[in-house]
Amino acid sequence: MRGARAAALGNASVTLHDVWSVGNNVAGLGQVTRKSIGFYAANQFVLRALNSTALAVVLPIGAVAETDTKAKNGVLGFEAQRFGDKLYAEQRLGAGYGYRGGQVSVGVRADLLQLSIEGLGSRRAVALSLGGQAEVVPQRLIFGAYLYNLNQAKLARYEDERVPTVLKAGLSYRPSKKLLLNVETEKSVEQEVNLKAGLEYHVIEALSLRAGLATLTEQTTAGLGFVAGRFQIDYAAAWQTALGLSQHVGLSFQTGTK
Repeated sequence: MRGARAAALGNASVTLHDVWSVGNNVAGLGQVTRKSIGFYAANQFVLRALNSTALAVVLPIGAVAETDTKAKNGVLGFEAQRFGDKLYAEQRLGAGYGYRGGQVSVGVRADLLQLSIEGLGSRRAVALSLGGQAEVVPQRLIFGAYLYNLNQAKLARYEDERVPTVLKAGLSYRPSKKLLLNVETEKSVEQEVNLKAGLEYHVIEALSLRAGLATLTEQTTAGLGFVAGRFQIDYAAAWQTALGLSQHVGLSFQTGTK
């Protein structure tokens, strides 16, 4: 999961297209038309060991006409992410490319992962991922799918330890310009199916309210987004009955023009 907007939607994010598509579904980069940079921070269950931070940069390639919804030569995205503390930490460096042709967007991403455990050293692996999005009904209904770690990257020979492979698929329905409804299913090779849903309502052009849920983690979520010029600020809170509160905040900035 990347970005506070996605967190507020219960992480039903496989159909979204914004700066955090570089992590949520790289195909979404194909619809980004401005250079963007985003910063994201999260804390799970008020535990310092469960802090996450991420930085993302998105760069459209080639000219983008005022009436176009895509960059001529696609979009590059880069991301750096860290989770954990000095006892256990995960670092990730990723690069992705998304391209939109007609009503379909496709994308590919490569990640360099590092897991570190104090006293036991670290392990590295390279994971490859593919994504796609399609406008089933233009500007109304969007289908998205994302396969993370399709190469089943190996972390250690002991018990054939591998990075989890995850498949996500979902739909976005926009009944009006103000309302967005998302549903998504996610399956990891190591876990049960996770069903997610989220909604986003634009109260005014500059303010959005969001809510969501996820069945596997038994979390309910809520948040808001505020746009001020080229800046967007997002906040989300998630509640898990047994473990308590998680919080997410994001800041993004669009540079230049289309």
